[in-house]
Amino acid sequence: MIVLFIYVALFALAYIAYRAWDRSQEHRHDFVSLKTVTFGDESAVSANRFASVVSIVALFAIWGAFTGSVITPLHVPGPFVGDTSFTYTARNAQGETDDGVVAVRVHKVGEEVPLPEVATSSDGFAVDDAVKIGAWRSSLSRPFDNDIGGEEDGYAVIAIDGQPIAPGDTVRFSDGEITMTAKGSLSVKPDKGWQMEPIWLPSPEAVVYRLGEIATEGYKNVSLWEHLGYSLGRVIAGFLLGSIIGIPLGYAMGLSNWFRGWFDPIVEFMRPVPPLALIPLIIIWFGIGEEGKVILLFLAALWIMTIAARAGVSGVRISKVHAAYSLGASKWQILRHVILPNSLPEIFTGARVAMGVCWGTVVAAELVAADRGAGMMIVNASKFQLTDIVILGIILIGIIGYGIDILMRMAEKWLVPWKGRG
Repeated sequence: MIVLFIYVALFALAYIAYRAWDRSQEHRHDFVSLKTVTFGDESAVSANRFASVVSIVALFAIWGAFTGSVITPLHVPGPFVGDTSFTYTARNAQGETDDGVVAVRVHKVGEEVPLPEVATSSDGFAVDDAVKIGAWRSSLSRPFDNDIGGEEDGYAVIAIDGQPIAPGDTVRFSDGEITMTAKGSLSVKPDKGWQMEPIWLPSPEAVVYRLGEIATEGYKNVSLWEHLGYSLGRVIAGFLLGSIIGIPLGYAMGLSNWFRGWFDPIVEFMRPVPPLALIPLIIIWFGIGEEGKVILLFLAALWIMTIAARAGVSGVRISKVHAAYSLGASKWQILRHVILPNSLPEIFTGARVAMGVCWGTVVAAELVAADRGAGMMIVNASKFQLTDIVILGIILIGIIGYGIDILMRMAEKWLVPWKGRG
């Protein structure tokens, strides 16, 4: 929740700053500025590059702030690291009470540190103790193992820093909290702060370091570029197969009552079925080779491309068809010069959606006994809690997918310059 609040606050501040700057500039006179109506007109809306840059910077700043990264000067409170202590009050079998001190040393995970020093002599039965704990971790302190008479019936720890405690209770001390277990042990939990533990979310520089390591040494005896190449090849093959069959099928459903009636139940039945649900059948029917992976991606793209093509045909203005007929056009000419050009925007939109779904499905496709691929790398790394490799794989898939989307936008702008212009 705090991350969402910070992100929304950064969005609002950036928008206010940009609007203030924009008002101070001379307004441009171009195609968009000369329009009388822009709200609701897609051709008048384009991505604000300043907003894009700030959005990316904000995401990395939040990531760095919550992981203690060196790339951001400001960090949210991190876990307590250092020396602290608490005082416990124990009662022995004779009903006497005495105080002991437990010195606590909290260190970074992976560091080897000595136990803190404590007093070796005591006037009472409570003997000072020491524990060391890794940041974000907890550790048990067992005063009854150290105190004189601690193993006798009737011995118990009854207070922490003057606060009463009993089995199951949790109390605060200066730098954390302590929970008493059913057996009387003290579970010491230093404050974790708001930063994420590296095993759950590594810092950006840790992911970059892992990228350099895998780029030079590979992962599971396969180079990084080979992993990405196999995934990209599978996605493109599945997408192309889905487009080659889906687009003509969509046109047929949009132009023929018979085709619409025959295939509509099949398309509408399969459309909501997630590709992941098909994995068992794919394995049974096609095995665990490359064919199964490509077919799964083909099915992920097929229904999207079919519906996109059908929607493109249905969205053609009837006035354009009537105008073409009035000029003596044949059905083939109407298909070629009216329906096809006017349906291309919907098909490109569907292609972008289908490519995104294929990239989202490739991880599942590579679960089917793949030894190469970005999805295989992610799944394999997750089994060993190598979160930096998991995040690296996700980022690389996102970058490649975004790059393909940019290429599709450029192709759409070149092939369909009339989109949004009536």
